[in-house]
Amino acid sequence: MSRIHEALKKAEEQRSATQGGASLPAIAPPGVDDGMAAPQSPVAAMPRTSGPAGSFSLDVQLDRIPQQEWKPDLGTMLFMNGNNNATGAEEYRTLRSRLYHLRERVNLKTLLVTSALPKEGKSFTASNLAQVLVRQHGKRVLLIDADLRGPQLHRLLGAPAGPGLSDYLQGRNDEFSVMQRGQKMENLYFIPSGTGIEDPAELVGNGRLRVLLQRVEPIFDWIIIDSPPAIPVSDAALISKACDGVLLVVRSNSTPADVARKARQEFPEESLVGVVLNGLSGDTASYTRYYYEVYDKKVTAKP
Repeated sequence: MSRIHEALKKAEEQRSATQGGASLPAIAPPGVDDGMAAPQSPVAAMPRTSGPAGSFSLDVQLDRIPQQEWKPDLGTMLFMNGNNNATGAEEYRTLRSRLYHLRERVNLKTLLVTSALPKEGKSFTASNLAQVLVRQHGKRVLLIDADLRGPQLHRLLGAPAGPGLSDYLQGRNDEFSVMQRGQKMENLYFIPSGTGIEDPAELVGNGRLRVLLQRVEPIFDWIIIDSPPAIPVSDAALISKACDGVLLVVRSNSTPADVARKARQEFPEESLVGVVLNGLSGDTASYTRYYYEVYDKKVTAKP
């Protein structure tokens, strides 16, 4: 019996050596009470291992993604037009600085950007925040368009709309085949919304988004996710359960205060990391900057 056992063991070792010893990692399904169901079928993905060797293999796979010639909207993509002093650029540098200060105290890498209502500037904010983060030397940023109802990021970046997130969530593509990167910012990676679907809420809540973030999180410094508005649909609240924090965008002289408060209540107290006031006129910008400075000091003073 011992010889049979040894023969089986030797055969298993030879099979592992032939396959390179790689296997899909066991990923624990999300908890039952977190609002996101566990995946019902496996998603095609690159095998990885834990530790430096696994991170290296992910880096190699990432570097194989070809650069594409995006055609961004230079009027709204503040850091792709070659003008470092574009209106609003300094405010995004300040936002970047605040996020890094916050990250010194809390775990913050995956950030959801949403708004209360449509057309308040969440996609504009998410895309420019990703750009200003990747401008720091050596930083690698992943921008994900999780607004499967009204995607805008591919239009702003001038990038193909698919394959993308919806294709991954349905198990049609792995995480690297839905990623893109442009030529102007080689460390900015982008996952578009993908093929149009009829049931976005069920798809973003099927647990595969969490798996995606678990797989790619080790190789990115920041992951910025654009979601649908928080009030009309439930997608943003579902997606936020897989993120470290939420950034809420409100539009000056547009978003009703009661609507903004209602949107705030869609997320747990600890998940909201800040509010971006978008669409300021020039005469109010200086006052608002001072207000945010004072507010930031109050936040810093909290335990």
